[in-house]
Amino acid sequence: MPHLIVVVDYDPKWPEQFEALRAPIGGALGDLAAAIEHIGSTAVPGLAAKPVIDIDVLLSSGDRLQEAIKRLVPLGYAHEGNLGIVGREAFSQPPGQPAHHLYVCAPDSREYGRHIAFRDYLRAHPERARVYGELKRTLAKLYDKDPDGYTNGKDEFVNETLRRAMPVTQG
Repeated sequence: MPHLIVVVDYDPKWPEQFEALRAPIGGALGDLAAAIEHIGSTAVPGLAAKPVIDIDVLLSSGDRLQEAIKRLVPLGYAHEGNLGIVGREAFSQPPGQPAHHLYVCAPDSREYGRHIAFRDYLRAHPERARVYGELKRTLAKLYDKDPDGYTNGKDEFVNETLRRAMPVTQG
């Protein structure tokens, strides 16, 4: 049975949840991680979102992935592969934790750069974030049981925002 897609008002506790999740990840990875970032809609103050924290870990070196996988296992994370996105490895969340997605990214990961640029652009442009929140609410109603339809419905907005955020590399 598919999960129901629900978009809720921004919750000011999301940054705290991120920090609570980040602490053990950072402790386990140590110097393997160059950065651990709160990304996605829950990282943008005021933005409506699915109540799932998205976390990107940027590796300090491209040859450190296997060691990162090894260090995350004791925390309860299971490596799921790249799920079709080169340079970004997904992990399932441990049981009993707040809903979140964990991705470990290579230093040259295009996806990591896109995530940071999108988040930072929406943080700097609250009106654009508001429009995105409205779009997400509409799509959640239309595609409440169709994650692909929901995601595909955001593509045009996301791509246009990335063109604004990364004009040189997207141009």
